Formats: sequence, structure tokens, C-alpha cells
Amino acid sequence: MVLSSARSGTERMLLRTWVSEHFPSAEMIQLGSRSEPPSALERSLDGDATLVVPVRVTWVPPEDDDAGPVRSMAGLATGAVMRNAWWRLHPQLARHRPEAAQVVAGEPATVADLMSRFAAQVQDRSGSSAFARFVVRQAVLACDRAERRVLGDRYKVPRRMVEQITSSSRFSELVGRLVGETGTPRDEVERRLRRSFHEMAAVQSPPAIDVFRAMMGPLHAKAWDVHVDESGLERLRELNKEHALVFLPSHRSYSDPLLFAEVLHERNFPRNHVLGGNNLSFWPMGALGRRAGIVFIRRSFGGDTVYKAAMQEYLGHLLSKRFNLEWYIEGGRSRTGKLRRPRYGLLRYLAAALQDRPGLDAVLVPVSIVYDQLHEVGAMAAEQRGAAKKSEGLGWLAGYFRDQRRHIGTARVRFAEPISFRQALEESGDGSAQLEKIAFRVCVGINKVSAATATSLATFALLTARDRALTLQQVRDVVAPLADYLDARGVPVPVAELRTRHGLRMTLDQLAEARVVEIYSGGTEPVFSIARGRHHVAAFYRNGALHHLLNRALTEVALLRVGDMPDGTPGEELAERAWDELNRLRDLLKFEFFFSDRKALREEVFGEFELMDADWRLGGRQPAELATQAGRGETSPARPADARAILRRVPLLVAPGTLRSFLDAQLVVAEQLAEMGEAPMTDEKAFLETCLGVGRQMLLQHRLDRADSVSRELYATALRLAENRNLVAPDGDADVLVAGRRAWQEELTSLIDDMGRLARLERARLEVVLGGAGDSPDGAGETAEGSSGVAS
Repeated sequence: MVLSSARSGTERMLLRTWVSEHFPSAEMIQLGSRSEPPSALERSLDGDATLVVPVRVTWVPPEDDDAGPVRSMAGLATGAVMRNAWWRLHPQLARHRPEAAQVVAGEPATVADLMSRFAAQVQDRSGSSAFARFVVRQAVLACDRAERRVLGDRYKVPRRMVEQITSSSRFSELVGRLVGETGTPRDEVERRLRRSFHEMAAVQSPPAIDVFRAMMGPLHAKAWDVHVDESGLERLRELNKEHALVFLPSHRSYSDPLLFAEVLHERNFPRNHVLGGNNLSFWPMGALGRRAGIVFIRRSFGGDTVYKAAMQEYLGHLLSKRFNLEWYIEGGRSRTGKLRRPRYGLLRYLAAALQDRPGLDAVLVPVSIVYDQLHEVGAMAAEQRGAAKKSEGLGWLAGYFRDQRRHIGTARVRFAEPISFRQALEESGDGSAQLEKIAFRVCVGINKVSAATATSLATFALLTARDRALTLQQVRDVVAPLADYLDARGVPVPVAELRTRHGLRMTLDQLAEARVVEIYSGGTEPVFSIARGRHHVAAFYRNGALHHLLNRALTEVALLRVGDMPDGTPGEELAERAWDELNRLRDLLKFEFFFSDRKALREEVFGEFELMDADWRLGGRQPAELATQAGRGETSPARPADARAILRRVPLLVAPGTLRSFLDAQLVVAEQLAEMGEAPMTDEKAFLETCLGVGRQMLLQHRLDRADSVSRELYATALRLAENRNLVAPDGDADVLVAGRRAWQEELTSLIDDMGRLARLERARLEVVLGGAGDSPDGAGETAEGSSGVAS
């Protein structure tokens, strides 16, 4: 089936001739200019094997013999005129320049492939013609891509940015202000400003962009198939007509900016100005990258007042010209697989730029980039075990190119709800927490739209089984409740990879090829386990989905603690205990995860109760008392036995698999601080090295449950929590410091013991799944689960 887009009788004739030569037996359907697809298309989309070929006529301008910039711009203008020529001129154009009329065919796809994309990308599937409309959009996009291969891409290229900035009246005022602030002579301030602008300004050019894409394409083109949230991009296209967009993607790979740039380029978005660290500005990346839109900034410039002023002015100028920006709010790649704490520095400069320009706004766009696998995750996992980070350079780049040649799955790019930066600043109020609130809002948005990959759920299942090997059916039986739970929550999950034996086996085989999973085939059937020494890599993939399980994990701990209370305890006391536990865990993990505010958290916990026990509002089953006191008197009081019954009845318990690694890491830090008595922690690097050594020892002694808890990044985050609790250095009474350190250690020991109890409940459930072998759920496996060893 050929889908044609013709604007005139001349184009229709050209397309019919092309179809008769290439697809003589194909049905040809004219799409027309209406928003609704033709009825003939809807009737024809009923055969999965039908190949859909989109075509259109492109009018190609004459080649530009003069390489000068003026002549090149004239050539581009001529191309734009010819491409959009009035339809009445088509016959004359075809007679006088027949070579100018070229039929371009988009990448064909089967109806089955299109249906698969439709299911993955489109959220609103209402109406009988929804799929047909999607096919039309895909046809247009495919022809656009084919047309760009003929005409070249459209670029929004900045011209002489430094000259524009330094010749403005704002520049003179800026110099005068800095002279007063720094006491530096005017000529010196002006010289340093100009040098800073030249150092950071991207000097884009279409040829350089093409060369950069060609050189950097192998870093991502072969490694992943890319699935994109097309509807989200279309919404952004409309916003971009009025405002500059500030894309803030998650950061897991060096390939993130390259892959994301290609996603935008293929969809005809203007090139972003990508703010990145100057550690990647080595030759040839630096010279070429700067001409392709990368803004290389210093890794640290906190004490340089002139450079900070230049950064603010440059960002404001870009926004005023509606050039889109992009940077990675985490400040660096995630070493653990989940979002890192955001950095606020660039947001601060952006906010100051808006303050200087009252009529200006920018739209923040949280972006989730999630991969099935990453080639570089092994190196990042080694850093968590204590290895030094390798510096970037030509040798590193060559090795990275080599690794990226192998296909390792899918990359998924999704867009969260855009945020008006000016409005967000007003809503967040004044004060030191203003930018923190906005940055957290961005991170929550990224987490919300992040897909749960088959890799993340498979590694969650295998890590939960610890070093026990599972058959393929057992992996399915463990993964299925996870997939059901996430699907009920509205989280995107790869159904084909998780719900079929073939799809799940492919996922495990891919992990085995990457040496993350070990397959033993010497028995009656293959069994799967995490490969020796690869637990940190597996945890990286698992951690990408943990934010979707966080509230469920908190709820399970709260129910466990409520179940410990004596029967007959008043409902008010049960509710108070439950919320104390939820908030205590929230405070313990606030540097690891992003939580909703307390009001939203209550609503989210209601949702968890609905999924755990649909009858919780009925008499005798009332965890509602754990979340609210509204409605008391309409139902019978909640009882601790109800909480215990819910935990025994649910199809999965996620708290141990979700929280245990982070609590174990905190325990190592808490014990080391407690051992120091009232002494301050003065050398963070040495302290973290000590924690790595002690963590390995505790793992060998089975005092820690999982190898991935021995992690430099987790210890550093735990240390941030200790600082927040004033447990790192004396701040007044030394006895208070010692008592605080001991209290934190005891709090963690108690919670880890609870993790062991929940793990035994989950193990009891798994015994049915896993065939009845293994540790006894009644306590024989207590040390293996890590509870009694820590509690002692």
C-alpha cells in the first residue's frame, strides 16, 4: 500500500508513474490535506503483513556552485521557495527543470510494526480512526526524513554571538557593575568577559553539524533502537514557537547528548545548545563539538565573579533569541542507575537571566532517557567498588567507539509535563529552597515518565533471589507480579519482553552476553543467576525502576510495624505509628530518592492500599486508619491483625529488594561514625575508603545482604545524610554528637531487621513459586537474609 501526498495534478502524475515502476500491484491512497485520514486508509489497515510505503514529490533547487556564505544562504532560500512553490507553477517547473522533481519514499513499515509503535507511543487511543491518524503522522515523518536526505536539514544557527553580546548596551552596564563589585580596572574586566564569552560560546555551522553527526553517529546508532514519545515532542514544538525550551534529560551515558540530538534532528527541531563540562573538550571533540552546538563550561568556577556574570549573560542572550538549551541536571552520569541529586548552579544563572529580562520566560522540559543496557556500566560499577575513574581522551574515545558497535537493545526517550520556569519560580516562593523545589520537580517529572525496562525487572528478580539460580519459568513467576503491579500503576512496561517466555529468554540471553547473568545448562533445564562479581552492574539496571516501587516499599514497612502493635490498640494510635514509620523512612532516604510532599504522599499511599487490598475500606480491613482519620465511625476500627493479613496475602513484597542495599550502606557509615566517638570526620576521601574496606568485610561476614551495597556512591550519599543530621563534626555538646551517631546506628539496625522479616515473608511466598526448596520461612534462613546477623 502506497500512501501518497500530492499537492497538484503534476505531482499526482509523477507519483503514479513512480508507483507503476516500483510497486505495480500496490494500492495507492492519496492522503490529501485534511486532518482526518481517508476512509480508504482505515479499511486497508487490516493485514499485519501489508507493507506501507509513504511517498511524496520534492522539488530540489539547483546546486550551489559558490561556496560563499551569502550565495549559500541564497541557495537555501531558493530551495525553500521551490519546496513550497504554488501548485499552479508545478507544470512549468516540471517542463523547464524536470530533474528538480524527485519522488522521495519514506522508510516502509508493515502494519504490524506500525501497530507496535502505536501501542508504545500513543496514550490517547480513543476513536476508530486513531490508528489511521497515527499511520498518517508516521508517513509524514518518514517522508520528512527522506526529504531531508535530499534537501538537507533546516538549522537555526546562531551568528556572531559574542559580537552581538559585547556590542550591546547591556555589556557596558555589565562591565561597570563588575568593576564596582571586584575593584578590577575596567579594561581588565572587559578583557576577561570577552575571553569568557569566546571560551563558552558555541559557533554552530551546518557543515560542522553534519560532520559531527557523521563522526559521532557510531557512538549510538548501532547500539540501540530508539523509541520516542512523539506526542510529547509535538506539544513541545508548539511551545517552541513562543519560548525557548530548556531540555533537562536524565544522564546515564556519554551517548545521551548524541542520541538526544539525533532524536531532535530527525524531527526537525533546531539544534540545542548543549552545556557540558570542558573535560570533554579535548581534540577533536572540542573543536568540532563547539561548532556543532556544545557549550563547554568550566567544571568549577564558583570563585570567578566575572566568569559567572558571563555565564548568566550568555544564557540570557540565548533565551532572548529563542535558542533551545540542554544540560544534565544531575551534573554527571548516574553511577547507580537511578537519578542523582540535582545540581542547581545552572538553574541559578538561568533564574538570574530571567530576572534581568522581565518579559522573558523559558520552558523547562524534563526528559527521561532509559536504556535496556549500557556498554559503559561495567566501568561505572568498578568505580563504586573503589576503582579510579579513567580520564577521557583519544584512547578512551577509541575504546568507546569499539564497544558501541554491538547492538544491546532499546533506548526510550520520553518527555514529562513542561514547566514554565518563571511561573515555577513564583510558585516556589523566595528563599534558599526555591531552586531546590524546582529541581526536585524536574526530577520527579523524569521519574514519572521513565519506563520500567525488561532488564530492570529481570535483574530485580534475580537479585531478590540472591545467589540462587532460577529456571526461566521461575523468573517469569517472580517478574509477573512486578509487571502486573507496575501496569496497574500506569507505568510503561515492555509487555512482549516480560509476558512471553521467548521475550524474557531474549532479555536474559542479552544480559548473559553482557556477562551480567550466568546461565547453567548442565542439568535438566537452564537456570539463571547473577554472574560472579557483576552484582553492581545488575543493581545499576534494577535501580532504574526502584522509584516506581518506593511508595509500595514504605507502605509495607508501615504495615509491618503496625502489625507488631498489640490487638486492641486504638485506631488513632495505629495511624500515628504508621505515619511515623512512613515519615521516618522518608527522612532516612531523602538523599537517595525523590518524594512527593506530605499531602501528595498520603494520596499515593491510598493508591497503594487500593492495590494491596481492594476491600480495605470494608469493616475488619481498614488500613484507611493508617492514612487518614476521615470517615472514622463509618467502618469498624482497624486492627494490627489486618495489617499482618494484608502482608501475607499480597502477591509480592518489594521493600527488601527496593530498600535493603541503601540501608545496608547507611549502616556501614553509621557504624564507622559511631566508632569514632566524639571525633570529627575530617577527611572524606579517607573515610569513604575505610567504608569500602569495612563494607567488604561485613559482606563476607553476612552482616550485609547484597554485594551492591558496598558502593562509594551510596556511602557518599549516606554521609550527606549524616551531615544533614549534624553527625559528621561536633556542633556543640560532644555527648549529643555521640548519642546521635549511636541512635542512627540503632535505627538502621532495627529497620534492617524488619527488612529481614519482610524478606522471610516474601521467601515463604516464593517457596511455592520455586518448588519448596531452600531456606525455611520460619527462621532457618534468618541469617542468610541478614537480619539476625545485623541485629546481633
